[in-house]
Amino acid sequence: MAPFSKPETVLKQAEGLVSVGQTPAALQSLTEMFNSKRFRSTPVAALEPIMIRFIELCVELRKGRTAKEGLMQYKNITQNTSVQSIETVIHTFIRLANAKVVEAQEKAHKAIEVLDVDDLEASESPEDILLGAVSGDQSKDRTDRALVTPWLKFLWESYRSALETLKNNARLEAVYQSIALQAFEFCLSHRRKVEFRRLCETLRLHLATVAKYSHQTHSVNLSDPDTLQRFLDTRFAQLNTSVELELWQEAFRSIEDIHNLLTMSKRPPKPTMMVNYYEKLYKIFMTSGSILYHAAAWSKYYAILRTFGKSDEELAKAAGFVLISSLSVPFLSENAEEGDDNKGKHARLTTLLGLNKVPSRTSLLSDALARNVLKLSPQPLLELYDLLEIQFDPLSLCETASIILDRVIQNDEFAIYLPHLRQVILSRLLSQLSQVYSSMSIAHLLELVAPLNLHLSPDHADRYNQENIEAFIMSTAKRGELLVRINHSSGSLVFVDNAFTTGVAGGPLAVQPSPGRVVKSRLGHIAECLHKVVKSLDDTPDKASADLKSIHMAVQSEKRALQVRRSIVARRRELQAELLARKQNEERSLQAEVTQKAQEDAQRKKRADAIKEAQERARAEIDRKRKEENEKIVSSLLDRGVSIDADIDELDTDALIRLQVVQTDKERREFNDRLRIIAKRIDHVERAFRKAEIPLLVDDYARQQAEDKTAFEASRQGTMEAARKTHQEQIDAKRRLSKIMSDYRAFATTLDVDRQQEYQKRQTQASAKLVEEKAKRRKAILQERERIAREKEEEERARRLEEEERQRIEQGMSQCPVRPVYESCFRTRSRRAAQTRRRRS
Repeated sequence: MAPFSKPETVLKQAEGLVSVGQTPAALQSLTEMFNSKRFRSTPVAALEPIMIRFIELCVELRKGRTAKEGLMQYKNITQNTSVQSIETVIHTFIRLANAKVVEAQEKAHKAIEVLDVDDLEASESPEDILLGAVSGDQSKDRTDRALVTPWLKFLWESYRSALETLKNNARLEAVYQSIALQAFEFCLSHRRKVEFRRLCETLRLHLATVAKYSHQTHSVNLSDPDTLQRFLDTRFAQLNTSVELELWQEAFRSIEDIHNLLTMSKRPPKPTMMVNYYEKLYKIFMTSGSILYHAAAWSKYYAILRTFGKSDEELAKAAGFVLISSLSVPFLSENAEEGDDNKGKHARLTTLLGLNKVPSRTSLLSDALARNVLKLSPQPLLELYDLLEIQFDPLSLCETASIILDRVIQNDEFAIYLPHLRQVILSRLLSQLSQVYSSMSIAHLLELVAPLNLHLSPDHADRYNQENIEAFIMSTAKRGELLVRINHSSGSLVFVDNAFTTGVAGGPLAVQPSPGRVVKSRLGHIAECLHKVVKSLDDTPDKASADLKSIHMAVQSEKRALQVRRSIVARRRELQAELLARKQNEERSLQAEVTQKAQEDAQRKKRADAIKEAQERARAEIDRKRKEENEKIVSSLLDRGVSIDADIDELDTDALIRLQVVQTDKERREFNDRLRIIAKRIDHVERAFRKAEIPLLVDDYARQQAEDKTAFEASRQGTMEAARKTHQEQIDAKRRLSKIMSDYRAFATTLDVDRQQEYQKRQTQASAKLVEEKAKRRKAILQERERIAREKEEEERARRLEEEERQRIEQGMSQCPVRPVYESCFRTRSRRAAQTRRRRS
């Protein structure tokens, strides 16, 4: 084809080549047109039919890479003038690839239904049996792999090529999103999980490179609300597809992508989108086993659902899930885990839920009560809430809970919460028992827990037996939820109830309330009562106290006014500094943009020159290689004795290849003829050898039998002789060793006696040393007690001196008008002295 042919001529030539069965040559002719220098100056109206025909040939021949290169070049031409044209071509490309997949599936279906069998009464051939045993696939699987899989692979490559062609272009953004949605539908309909993961990674990479290509002419602007909304729609479609395919990791990553886009959005998201967001989020958390964040997601979902004006039935269903998920959260929730990794994980999950702090069981139940969840929840859930959060009846807790759980799990959707509820009920039982009993037998505890096993089969692994309950108690004690000891010798549990025992079980997330915490709360109530009494006494009319109060109030008002003035001045300084910094940043940004633009223009010109030079070098290299290839083909034909009548320089590569193919076919036929003659000759020789060999085989067989019998007899005689010799040697050894048995027993007895004496000697020494250490310890304890007694006497003496000093001051200042002030100072001084004494002690 001439390099500067008209587009109409090129299309006619390609159609002519297709009509004579040379489809690859037609595709090659259209591909060469894209490399023409006048390709970019051709009108789009003339190029579109050629591009559509080019796409059809690429689909027919499954040339995905060639189609991608053509689409890239066509996009560079039409993105500035005719966006509709590139959209038409892309949709045609995807539609043709889909049609080929459907056609291949129909062919595979027909191939399975209509089997080409020569003899209907014949059984399965040995070849078919061997093939089925090796492959392990059914006939349908093999047919699909042979007919459908290649076209599925090509369709997947078509989607990827289309997305790569349309990425990071604002004018092609709508068609980019539509192709992405079609790719999601492809992965869902064909259950292509691996391809779906790759598609998600591709979309994330395209989104990450938006900022990199922001300087281009038609770059994507995420600040535009419509653009951001389209990206959100695509990510929600990605989230729905990942949930349908049960790819929970990809679903969580999609949730993160959606959250990042929502933080960038200036317009509030649609409520329907947020409902879908939290709906998928609570499914993801339930699958991952994070019941705390699952309940938090349900709470957010219910809060948005209330604003929609849904029916009472839908709200009641959602309220039931909110309540049961909150009740399923363990008392020591996940936010009690320590470590930087866990803190980062909880902060990340909290951000995804749109919460200000990490949720907890208490906060979730409080939110549920504030939103009137109890009024809409089913009656069994209300009874369960009343049992776990209000009532206090440890002896009948599990029995009552079992009856309620029977009614709850009648709803199959609530059955997934049963394992979590069983653990919560066991935790609540231990908490209530620790407040009532100081010790309890393990057998009694097993009787109380037995009703929780009625919902499980006898061989179920989650049934509560002694081993499982002890493991649960030890885990709670290790985390600090429960102060308990297990006494296996008596088979009982001992709850620690010392009010002054320091332990970690008094924390805010403990199952068992600390006795020390109970005492502290009682003392706090007493302190509050005393504070109220003192306040009521201070309210009596007293002129001096009134003057002091007025002075105190004036001082406090002056302090507050001074603090307000200081904060205003500091705020003004901060605003001035912020305005100055912002102005400087804007000037630097403007200068950097000008510099960057100049550098980019220079780099763009440099890249264009480099590309032009590389194309010229590549074209020259192609011509040189083509000429060398022609010379090699001609020399090869001449060496084979082929005469070439035409001028060698006038022949092109295709003509030379045809001559080479004809010569190769001729040589192959001659070689096959020679092989057939040689095979026939070898067949006759082999047949003659076998006829002469038959009488010799009989004689050789008789000779081998005689030799084998002689060798067997000799081997048997040798084995018998060796066995007799070994037996005699063992008898002689036993006779020799029996003579020294008496000496051995005497030596063993002497050795036992010596060891017993050595043990008694060491035991006596250890007893003496123990007595000595006890005496030393008793002496040290007595000395310590004497030192403590001396310190107490010194403290008592100092207290008496202070008391005498106080009495002397009271006697001297009894008539002083400022006595209340001095009394207050003295009380402060006394309190500080008491604190000093306590610190010293």
